[in-house]
Amino acid sequence: MNGYKIKRSIFDGLCIGFILCILIIVVTNPSDEQWLNLSMNAIIALGTMIFGGIASTVLNNMGIKTLGETLFEPDFRKVQSEEKPFYKRFAQWQLIVLLLFLFASGLKATEFSIYKVLDKDGFDGAMRIFSKLLNPNFALLPSAVLKMFETIFMAFLATAFAIPIAFVLSFLSAKNIMKHPAAFLVYLVLRTLLNVVRSVEAFMWAIIFSVWVGIGASAGMLALMIHSIASLAKQYSEIVETVAEGPIEGIQATGASQLQTIWYAIVPQVILPYISFTVYRWDINVRMATIVGFVGGGGIGKLLIAYQGQAMWEEVGCIFFVIAVVVWLLDQGSAYIREALK
Repeated sequence: MNGYKIKRSIFDGLCIGFILCILIIVVTNPSDEQWLNLSMNAIIALGTMIFGGIASTVLNNMGIKTLGETLFEPDFRKVQSEEKPFYKRFAQWQLIVLLLFLFASGLKATEFSIYKVLDKDGFDGAMRIFSKLLNPNFALLPSAVLKMFETIFMAFLATAFAIPIAFVLSFLSAKNIMKHPAAFLVYLVLRTLLNVVRSVEAFMWAIIFSVWVGIGASAGMLALMIHSIASLAKQYSEIVETVAEGPIEGIQATGASQLQTIWYAIVPQVILPYISFTVYRWDINVRMATIVGFVGGGGIGKLLIAYQGQAMWEEVGCIFFVIAVVVWLLDQGSAYIREALK
């Protein structure tokens, strides 16, 4: 019971705190110096979040159901809840206000302007580039195809090397397996590490490996491999956490060890989703391989940045054509594989 209340208070605290922070910014209109005062801003943000959590508790105790309460309350409480019209539900109004503030904040942060989109000079410049991209210089096709093969194998090796490591880490990152206090500590450390690795984009890893092993396809492959390990381990572990408990209890009833339980009760349930996610990850890695080439990771991205930097848009159009064809073929192939695994 208390667990859901903690989640409710944290969620509402973040929502209400965010709304209050935006209101404070609008009212005070902070200077650049105040924006850079990280400690003060952190105190304000934490204070508004705590206030939001307290407000959530007070409102729900008064019978006013918040958005956090609606999301996290147990099923038996939902059944007992009184049905109210939409306009009388606090949670719905809380959600609408939150979305409006998020939308307004996003427009402000990105400085989006419809006038810039409709500006004639900018539009004409974009159309000139598009007209050249749509008239590709196919004299570059042999070089583009050769580099695309390099890109595909970069993605393939990165995915292949990542699979066994991610497979092992996925069980160590699954909460339903790591229940012992010591194991749970390993789970927390590992999930944190995977989140940190995954938060660093592949092109940043490509920069690091370009210094480590030199500029080229090997640096790009290693960058994609590191990012794939973190991403696949997270996806795999979430699949493990959703497996049915029946087979696990049945295997444990025979006196099986933890390793035997995992191998005979969990692995058969997750192997098909694992394959599906792995194929999809290879598809993603082919696309990401184009980006890591921008920073020395090799492949067709290296060719693309060379011609794009010289504004040779007909050659860029040829490279785009090759990338589009390969991505389409991979998408069709992965779709057939996923369909066959159903």
